[in-house]
Amino acid sequence: MQAWTVPAVPRLPVDQAPAPVRMFDTGRRQLVEVEPAGRTARMYVCGITPYDATHVGHANTYVVFDLLHRLWLDRGLDVNYVQNVTDVDDPLLERASAIGVDWQELAAEETELFRNDMTALNALPPRHYVGAVESMPLIIRWIGQLSQRGLIYPIDDPDYPDLYFAQAGDPQFGSLSLLGEAEAVALFAERGGDPDRPGKKAPLDCVVWRLARAGEPSWETAFGSGRPGWHIECVAIALDYLGPDFDVQGGGTDLIFPHHEMCAAQARLATDQPFARAYVHSGMVGFDGEKMAKSKGNLVLISELLHAGVDPMAVRLALLSQHYRRDWDWTDGLLSVAIQRLNRWREAARLDAGINADQTIKQMRAALADDLNAPEALAAVDAWAGASTAIDADDAEAPTLVARACNALLGVQL
Repeated sequence: MQAWTVPAVPRLPVDQAPAPVRMFDTGRRQLVEVEPAGRTARMYVCGITPYDATHVGHANTYVVFDLLHRLWLDRGLDVNYVQNVTDVDDPLLERASAIGVDWQELAAEETELFRNDMTALNALPPRHYVGAVESMPLIIRWIGQLSQRGLIYPIDDPDYPDLYFAQAGDPQFGSLSLLGEAEAVALFAERGGDPDRPGKKAPLDCVVWRLARAGEPSWETAFGSGRPGWHIECVAIALDYLGPDFDVQGGGTDLIFPHHEMCAAQARLATDQPFARAYVHSGMVGFDGEKMAKSKGNLVLISELLHAGVDPMAVRLALLSQHYRRDWDWTDGLLSVAIQRLNRWREAARLDAGINADQTIKQMRAALADDLNAPEALAAVDAWAGASTAIDADDAEAPTLVARACNALLGVQL
């Protein structure tokens, strides 16, 4: 699957003594270094299920991990970034049926809209942008690997003996989410699982291969015609394009359980190695006090903001103004402040001279290395812009250098 066009990333003067990049690891509940062992950083971020347009909650997640991508590049690292597209799944099929369109056409249309939104927001594309449909041979191979290890079983259902992953085979299951069983079962049911389905060995076992139902897409395999479950899709794509024990698994906090927990368990048992070294999650974005979600109909869509004439860099600045681990609400006021900030920065970047930029860039880098503290990085640019427009500054190169740093490190084009 094709990603979107790679935007130009300006080069900055080399940081001779960069602070280690630290981010909050969900499983360990502490800041950890996310530095690769070699010169290539490896990151997997769970992508969209393309049945509707990109809202600011989605955009927030992808902008967060775009910051990490940019920070690694600023350190001279090669970045192998992989993102999937769940282009066959229940929500997509249900939406296509409800509006009377072909599911593949709907997936293609919404994926293209997502590409356009990411391009507008100046997000760097993944090196590998991979759909579930095109990955079917990989998925089938990894299901086979788990099956050979005795971790897959057909459910006791005479009509649809779907294949399930036996999570009890993983003694580390639950080490990411740290949930009690009752809470895990409730959350599993809320987020697409089927804990009460008769015939399962355990409530938290998850489907890896759903046998074909009438009217649904399916693929022929040795274990029956059907389609994959959600979790094994990401396992297969990540392991094939990154290998095990990669540096960062990313996504929103709504993916911690069951998705990332299930992925980690399946990958551990398939490879005898950790799935990822760090699990990093962005907070949820709400609207009017509720989590923004398609099911609630309270979406603020990126495409609608752009069609209304909002500068995408202002949208990006609004997202960056909130620390990535916070849950927060999108408001018109937040966007208004971002627009004013963007105008101040651009005014300062157009000056013939400004105050020296070296300390500002140092502060930006340090803030981002410290758990992607984007608000602090923005404050450093605010201080530079305010000082440069308030005094008779004499560094002719500073405005250009700060503009390059805003693009390279924050993805904000001035």
